[in-house]
Amino acid sequence: AGIVHRQLTPSPTAMSCADLNLKDWDEKVYDLLIKEKQRQVNGIELIASENFTSKAVMECLGSCFTNKYSEGLPGARYYGGNEYVDELENLCRERALAAFNCDPAKWGVNVQPYSGSPANFAVYTGLLNPHDRIMGLDLPSGGHLTHGFYTAKKKVSATSIYFESLPYHVDPQTGYIDYDEMEKLALMFRPKLIVAGASAYPRDWDYTRIRKICDATGALMMADIAHISGLVATGEAANAFDFCDIVTTTTHKSLRGPRAGMIFFRRGDKESGGKYEYEDAINQAVFPSLQGGPHNHQIAGLATQLKEVKTPEFVAYAKQVKSNASALAKFLVSKGYKLATEGTENHLMLWDLRPLGLTGSKMERVFEKMHITLNKNCVHGDASALSPGGVRIGAPAMTSRGLKEADFEQVGEFLHQGLQLALEIQSKSGKKLVDFIKMLDGDEYTPKVDELKKSVEAWAGKFFMPGH
Repeated sequence: AGIVHRQLTPSPTAMSCADLNLKDWDEKVYDLLIKEKQRQVNGIELIASENFTSKAVMECLGSCFTNKYSEGLPGARYYGGNEYVDELENLCRERALAAFNCDPAKWGVNVQPYSGSPANFAVYTGLLNPHDRIMGLDLPSGGHLTHGFYTAKKKVSATSIYFESLPYHVDPQTGYIDYDEMEKLALMFRPKLIVAGASAYPRDWDYTRIRKICDATGALMMADIAHISGLVATGEAANAFDFCDIVTTTTHKSLRGPRAGMIFFRRGDKESGGKYEYEDAINQAVFPSLQGGPHNHQIAGLATQLKEVKTPEFVAYAKQVKSNASALAKFLVSKGYKLATEGTENHLMLWDLRPLGLTGSKMERVFEKMHITLNKNCVHGDASALSPGGVRIGAPAMTSRGLKEADFEQVGEFLHQGLQLALEIQSKSGKKLVDFIKMLDGDEYTPKVDELKKSVEAWAGKFFMPGH
């Protein structure tokens, strides 16, 4: 039987919102939505943690699944009316395991985390006790806040507030993970858990070495593959699942889905005897310890995207992301610029601006005015995260718009032009950021910046935009 719609005469109150589209009901929000859409279509998006998801995923995010409350897990809910939500979440879990080629007898997954940070904290909450010790990559080395970041004056992340953390680092000369230091620190610190993952590291991970360190110290091994999950799923990055006890990820970066999170955990029999006991602890940590009802519209969008991950088209996309990032990195190096680790083997690169006397804050501001979005970022050797010496550049979003290697070389040319303009401005304004911005926004340079912006928009606007 189909759905029967009863056509009722709405009351004036009902017409005020429920039966009107956004444009007719809220012109201000609609206007902002259109402006944001135009910004995305006409600009060059290089933020490594962003992507452009599909029309199908966005249909899920705006669907009736957003109306339903479903605390608990499929088959064990605290609300009625969840027969279809149960089917949806089970489908999402099946597709998540399939996307990463995980045997359901050996791996389980929770798809309810609202995003990556709650997913990470759920792992810590479920498997650790307060003040247990963890190790993660230091933020100025490319790590993430949730891996235990703190400064000499402040415990910045909740991870460092509730647990004792000790960071490992990249080699200050090469920019690569210093695994010898990691081992030395782990043997001294004896952490309960070691996190392998980053938000700004352009190289792959030596999971074999980290596994040996974890075994030597009795630590659990967790990989946060938020940035590279699309590459891992397609075999374009080392497979963390072969080595880890726990794997967490966001779903909107290189995986190109909605904004959500997942936690994968080993289950079943251990090779050394006994059973893994992560599943109940992690599920309990997600709900009820940290979250309430899951966001079912996100789970719907995630299930839809995980279907795409298994297609030849997505495999080709992941390959193109790496190829595009490599092409852009080579172009910048050919212009004489310095990149952390001298290049990339994933989806991002770190442009070290310190040899030029520039800062990430200045370049982010210049590029934004040119309608190119990227973000200031620490590079190895920076004294402080507050004054980063570089910018982070990512390829996933513009690859989703159909750009190839030659197109990313053109992106590199735009970046080159923007940087040369910044050098010219700084030669007159001096080193202070406030003086630099004042001159950038002043009468002398506004026409030059506007001309570059017009060139960027004319070029970027011709490319396909998913979901529009």
